[in-house]
Amino acid sequence: MTPRPFRILGVQQVAIGGRDKAALRRLWIDTLGLSEAGTYRSERENVDEDITVAGRGPFKVEIDLMQPVDPEKMPKVDDPPLNHLGLWVDDLRAAVSWLEQQGMRFAPGGIRKGAAGHDVAFIHPKASERFPLSGEGVLIELVQAPPEVIAAYDAAH
Repeated sequence: MTPRPFRILGVQQVAIGGRDKAALRRLWIDTLGLSEAGTYRSERENVDEDITVAGRGPFKVEIDLMQPVDPEKMPKVDDPPLNHLGLWVDDLRAAVSWLEQQGMRFAPGGIRKGAAGHDVAFIHPKASERFPLSGEGVLIELVQAPPEVIAAYDAAH
């Protein structure tokens, strides 16, 4: 295995899906006290999302509360309820390239802009014959860390 040309810096987000965001909002915002940070809606991705945050500064973590735009269409952002985990990475392009060379399967769509405005790519939850590595049942979003997160990580380590 060649040396890894990237670092995972921390958790960027946790995405939680449900049929109706109202119950998720009651739990995460009203009961637990997370702060609202924005919204995101995409017909193509079949997602209507409220973005909340826990913590502060470069290591704050998004908790994305998602419901499907159309419950009958794919992808079903509410199934499974923990839809995906987002990880900060210091060099997304190098990470995707290296991981693909190792046999990692990525979800269709390649590197693209995510809901929070950062470039993202998704590791597929299931392997295939062509790509024997996967998220082992978990959809993993690799998120390009902005310079302030990389600097904070370097200063702390």
